[in-house]
Amino acid sequence: MGKKLKGKDLINLGFPKNNSINIALGQINRYRKREKKERILEEAKQVLLEPEKYKGNAIWGKVAEGLIKPVEVQMHKLRNTRAPFSIYGENEIDDLAKYQLYDALKLPVAVQGALMPDAHAGYGLPIGGVLATDNAVIPYGVGVDIGCRMCLTVYPVKASYLQGKQHQLENILSEHTKFGMYETHKVKHDHEIFDRTEFNDIPLLKRLKIKAYNQLGTSGGGNHFVEFGVVTITDINNEFNLDVGEYIGLLTHSGSRGLGANIAKHYTYLATKQCPLPKNVQHLAWLDMNTHDGQEYWLAMNLAGDYAKACHDNIHKRIGKLLGAKAIAKIENHHNFAWKEQVNGQELIVHRKGATPANKGELGIIPGSMTAPGYIVRGLGNKDSLNSASHGAGRKHSRRKCKEKFTKSDIKHQLNKNGVSLIGGGVDEAPMAYKNIKKVMGNQQELVEVLGTFTPKIVRMDK
Repeated sequence: MGKKLKGKDLINLGFPKNNSINIALGQINRYRKREKKERILEEAKQVLLEPEKYKGNAIWGKVAEGLIKPVEVQMHKLRNTRAPFSIYGENEIDDLAKYQLYDALKLPVAVQGALMPDAHAGYGLPIGGVLATDNAVIPYGVGVDIGCRMCLTVYPVKASYLQGKQHQLENILSEHTKFGMYETHKVKHDHEIFDRTEFNDIPLLKRLKIKAYNQLGTSGGGNHFVEFGVVTITDINNEFNLDVGEYIGLLTHSGSRGLGANIAKHYTYLATKQCPLPKNVQHLAWLDMNTHDGQEYWLAMNLAGDYAKACHDNIHKRIGKLLGAKAIAKIENHHNFAWKEQVNGQELIVHRKGATPANKGELGIIPGSMTAPGYIVRGLGNKDSLNSASHGAGRKHSRRKCKEKFTKSDIKHQLNKNGVSLIGGGVDEAPMAYKNIKKVMGNQQELVEVLGTFTPKIVRMDK
């Protein structure tokens, strides 16, 4: 018996001559290639005899599925008509973003869609796109940065403290926040997220656990940030029982780091193999929720979302300790995620790629730019928007365009004009790259109501 396990070894065991052999070889090569051939063949024999027992198993589940009811791989055609949809602030949205939504609405699994007023073109779904599907999850409908989210902590400290202690606060952000692919905290903190069974049950996550542990409490590159600023509460009937007035706030924007990026890459690849689509919409490949891979992605996605929250909690805990102040309010929300929600009495998968959940009474934060206020909002539960709102001001210029159009001195001028101190940040994140947040908010008055604002004063971004 040769050392390397081959298809004919599985055929000799009694495996049918179909795709189940390729699946088995793929799983074995990916996760078990260092183990003895005899041991693997013993397990494979058990799977062949009792596949039902192995459904959901991390390594053999997909093989069992192939033996019981193989996933059908067929070219899917787009429908000729679009599912119903709504667009908010249509005149402010580029045509490419609209066409991306229109294509997504023709997917056989699409049921309803919406486009938020900050929308711009992305991969697969546009940024600011919301799509409800029937029993299917689209990895690129969630996005690469799974569970990217906002988190705002409000402290019982007067806003004037920001000016008086500006230098100390800048030092806190310089020394105690970490950004990009390689920066991590010297002192690592543990977190209950690492006790989750998914880290042991799903082979991909098992490999990513150490990376996730090292990156806990760090922020990504690009438009991710940690900011001190002024929170202005304007609604007397707010959920925090805070008096109308000004407070110091800490606002963070980041996601699930390398963990989420690797999950997105892995399951997008599986989706494209299982769900061939015309070239112009191949990024919209989906995983059927009744399949092993669909169920596994759902678990991995939810873990990544909870990990993103753990990162924010860690950042706010570290900085709160240095401030020596106890939080009096905390508001947070995802904006790259998928949820199981009831839509017109039917359970659907609602993807919000760069969109804020705005169910009735649900709180969230919609940031502007480093020189424009963000908004603390309460959802109005608008069914036409699939209970969603914008996730920010949205980009007016691409990163490439920013590098062509703006200089560092242009940015410096804008920052000085608005009394903002910036640590890090590139030309591609110039405040001028973004749409007018006041216009965006004006275009979604039927989606959210405003409880207050957050005005950035000290901003920390990746270098």
